[in-house]
Amino acid sequence: MLLVDHINRSFGTKQVLHDVTFSVDSGRMTGFVGANGSGKTTTMRIILGVLSADSGSVLRDGKPVETADHRRFGYMPEERGLYPKMKVAEQIIYLARLHGVGPSVAQRNTATLLERLGLADRADTPVESLSLGNQQRAQIAAALVHDPEILVLDEPFSGLDPIAVETVQGVLTERAASGVPVLFSSHQLDIVERLCDDLVVIADGSIRASGSREDLRAQYGNSLYELVAAADVSWIRDVKGVTIQSLSGHSAVFKAENPDAAQRVLRAALERGPVMRFALQEPSLAQIFQEVIQ
Repeated sequence: MLLVDHINRSFGTKQVLHDVTFSVDSGRMTGFVGANGSGKTTTMRIILGVLSADSGSVLRDGKPVETADHRRFGYMPEERGLYPKMKVAEQIIYLARLHGVGPSVAQRNTATLLERLGLADRADTPVESLSLGNQQRAQIAAALVHDPEILVLDEPFSGLDPIAVETVQGVLTERAASGVPVLFSSHQLDIVERLCDDLVVIADGSIRASGSREDLRAQYGNSLYELVAAADVSWIRDVKGVTIQSLSGHSAVFKAENPDAAQRVLRAALERGPVMRFALQEPSLAQIFQEVIQ
C-alpha cells in the first residue's frame, strides 16, 4: 500500500497542498481527479521524489519511501518525456536498462508491451514521427517496461482514441490484478468511473473526498431521487423540501432534504396517475465531483 500522509507544499508564499492525505491500496485502481491547478501533478511529483514536501511523508507498506525505492515505481508524466529522435523500441529498452533491467529482459518486455499496446509495427519508427496518440502509448510502455511495483500515471488517457483507451485500460487492469497499486489522474470522468476501484478528489490543494467508488456513491447519493410518471411532473417544483436537479415532461431528478419529502413526492405522483419509476438515483462520478468541490 502507498500512503500519502499529511503532505504540505508551498511555492514561495503560495501554499498549493494542504495536509494532503490518501492511500492507494495494492491491487486497486485509484482515480485522482481535480480541476487544473488543484494540486494533482504536484502531489504526484512528491510521491515520485521529483519534488520535496515541506512537511508530511510518503510511505510504502508503513515505511518512508527512499530515493532507491523510486526505481521500482512506474511514472508517466503529463508532458511528453521521450527522446524524439530515438526509435520507439530503442527508447523503451534504454529506459528499462536505466531502471536496472538486464538486456534480454528489457528486450523481451519491450516487445511484449509494444505488441500489447498496438505499437509492434512502429518499433523502428522515431518517436517524433508517431501520432500524438501513439506517442502516448509509447509513454505508457516506458512506465511499465521495468515491471514496476507501483504505478503513478498523470493523464494516461489524454489524446487516445476510443480503441486505444480500451487497450490501455486492459493493460492497467492487468497490472492492478497482479497486485500493483495504480494511481492515475484524468479529466475524463467517464473513464475514471469505469476503471477505478477507489477515488480521490482534490480541490484547491485539499482532499475533498476519498474512498471506494461504492462508498462515495452511497455517501453522496442518498438524497437524489428519480421519478418517471405517466402524467406531467412539473408540479414537483412546489413540493416542500425538494430541490430540482433536472425536469423534463414526465420525468424528474430531485434532491430531497429528508425521506418524508421524498414520500410526499411519491404520494403526489400516485394521486395524478401511474408511476413507472421512483428510486434513489446512483450518482455519477461527475455529480459526486461537482458536489464535493462546491
